[in-house]
Amino acid sequence: MVSNNPAAYLPDSYKQEIAAVNVVAGRRGVLRTLALSLATSAIGLASARAQSGTATVESALIPSGATHLDALKKRLAQAPRRRDFKTVPMILDHQEQWDYEALTEVLSYRPAPRQAWDNTDIGGPWLNLMRNALNSQIWSFKHPDFLAVSVTHGTAQLALYDQAIWDKYRLTSLAGDEFKTNTPIIDRKSAAADSANYEDPAGPFSSDDNSIPALMRRGVVFMSCHNAIWEHAAALIKFGINPDKLSHAALAAELTNHLADGAVLIPGAAGTLPELQQVGFHYAT
Repeated sequence: MVSNNPAAYLPDSYKQEIAAVNVVAGRRGVLRTLALSLATSAIGLASARAQSGTATVESALIPSGATHLDALKKRLAQAPRRRDFKTVPMILDHQEQWDYEALTEVLSYRPAPRQAWDNTDIGGPWLNLMRNALNSQIWSFKHPDFLAVSVTHGTAQLALYDQAIWDKYRLTSLAGDEFKTNTPIIDRKSAAADSANYEDPAGPFSSDDNSIPALMRRGVVFMSCHNAIWEHAAALIKFGINPDKLSHAALAAELTNHLADGAVLIPGAAGTLPELQQVGFHYAT
């Protein structure tokens, strides 16, 4: 019978050499595969440990037993945020123009109580009041799943822009001389304090950490008002603070694209508050 394998016609000594080479190559392949597998496993383990460490830090400020709040926080982190607008209209009339998925998650949150804060003044006590509300609800009234939402507009909305946009558009002119930079969005050193000691007068639950990042880590949702963004763009154009000579719609889009990480863009604060109240959020100001 004729074989289709050319190696079948080689001398036996050649066949033995080829077999030996194949064995070595096979062993090398196995070793290479094993090495790659071990390296991949090590990288995966290191990555998992890094992610676990980050998650531990993030979840440390969520109170024990707050399973619903923690789950909401994770869903909101995964909800899409569109920040690539070229222009935006004065009135948002399509869901894709705001953070519809994230807003829906908040409106669907059912554990009670829930509180919606009508925050308008960047220089007011809004961050301190929300922090106090959290502390009382969690540790005094034993409601670990308590959810606080900042429906942010007016000059308070300025605190939800990143520092790059503050620098470019000199937002101090809108915020006031007290705010040379966007201090509410800066992490405080108390964030590194012992989160297990909630009575620490200088810890992450104290007035030393009245910051937007600290409250976000505790589950507070900061909503950003499109109407306020549109009005800020109008004010900047009026004051001649428009280095790129953008149209009103384009400048409002740029402000929107520079919202703080985690902020939820809504069509308008005054119009969204009734939506929150209808599903059980208590109004606060």
